[in-house]
Amino acid sequence: MALRAVSLCRAVTRPCYGGWTALSPPVRWVRSSNPFTRQQEEEWRRRNRTVLAYIAAAAVGMVGMSYAAVPLYRLYCQATGLGGTTGAGRGAERLQEMRPVKERVLKVTFNADVHAGLQWNFRPQQSEIYVVPGETALAFYKAKNPTDKPIIGISTYNVVPFEAGQYFNKIQCFCFEEQWLNPQEEVDMPVFFYIDPEFAEDPKMAKVDSITLSYTFFEAKEGQHLPLPGFQ
Repeated sequence: MALRAVSLCRAVTRPCYGGWTALSPPVRWVRSSNPFTRQQEEEWRRRNRTVLAYIAAAAVGMVGMSYAAVPLYRLYCQATGLGGTTGAGRGAERLQEMRPVKERVLKVTFNADVHAGLQWNFRPQQSEIYVVPGETALAFYKAKNPTDKPIIGISTYNVVPFEAGQYFNKIQCFCFEEQWLNPQEEVDMPVFFYIDPEFAEDPKMAKVDSITLSYTFFEAKEGQHLPLPGFQ
């Protein structure tokens, strides 16, 4: 009986550096058969797939908005005059009902710039003109392609001071439209505009006697994004 007990002890023990120690039973991983646990795992997987789908959709939306940002911002600036952007014309009704503010004479100066990547000559045909709010005015720019190859240009613009942009309305303009010039071709580019009579009623415009309209031409290339109006 004693021998059997010793054999049994040896079977359930093993030597170690400090003496004898009991053997631990092997660890067995048992997959849960609880139906509620399986349902929770499936619900978590479904939610993870939904979250990934939302993230992918958001990424696609951000890419789309990046391409639409410049046109949308341009429309917003034209409506509000933000950043010195001139407003879009308000229609024939507005032109007919306007009354010139004869006692408020403004000097409008014209500026022209060409981006370094465009080989054009571009300048205003008049340095300045005098207008009154509520009265239409016409100015001209001149552009020439002095090279031996056709070049397509496109322009952006702004008004200084920036706060006056909301009152500067263009009826006809060449901005944001592609202009194709053949080799050695020279063209006149008209700007038909008016200063809204509300300019004379704005206290912030009381000390503004001069406005500068500035255009910058860039070479039109596929995939190129123009600088935001008023911040180039």
